[in-house]
Amino acid sequence: MTERFDGRVQFDAIESHAALIEWSRRYCARAIAVHDLDVDLERVDWSVSTRARRRAAAVKSPSVDDAVVGEVREWSPAAWDAIPPSCELSLSWAAFDDFDRSEWRDTLRHELIHVEQFQQFGRTDHGTEFKARAEQLDVAVRCRRFADARYLLRCRDCDSVVARRYRASKLVKQPAEYRSNCCGAPLDCLEQ
Repeated sequence: MTERFDGRVQFDAIESHAALIEWSRRYCARAIAVHDLDVDLERVDWSVSTRARRRAAAVKSPSVDDAVVGEVREWSPAAWDAIPPSCELSLSWAAFDDFDRSEWRDTLRHELIHVEQFQQFGRTDHGTEFKARAEQLDVAVRCRRFADARYLLRCRDCDSVVARRYRASKLVKQPAEYRSNCCGAPLDCLEQ
């Protein structure tokens, strides 16, 4: 592992989950300051997933009753010690491995918006408030695909791909029971 003179791991030398978390956490701390995000990183747990294929990262949070994005949450001292509960920022190793440094930073800023929303409102989504904040931080609302789907579902009439799936869902197992939006024809499933 290549380290800089200050002991920090260089992005292109990350070879372990611990190094990925360290680099990502340091970047997030800088992004919070630069973009004036209202995020308490001490209330964020970190993990790395080697199984995730559809998401580059995710904020996993406990369910908070009656929480609404846009309505600032007054955290109850009895329930949460008057501060937001911790949430988890789960990073996908496959996405990190496929993305360049710029894309990974964008992914982290995207997830920081989710953390900010959760810590403020007790809930997060990709709605209007998220989109406005994403525009301020110059990040996309959705990340590009970084893994190929295991299954492709095609329209029997025009052969258009109408869906991609990573798991053997009911749609994958019984495609003929569903109809395409393009032609209204049954679907065929092809395994990649």
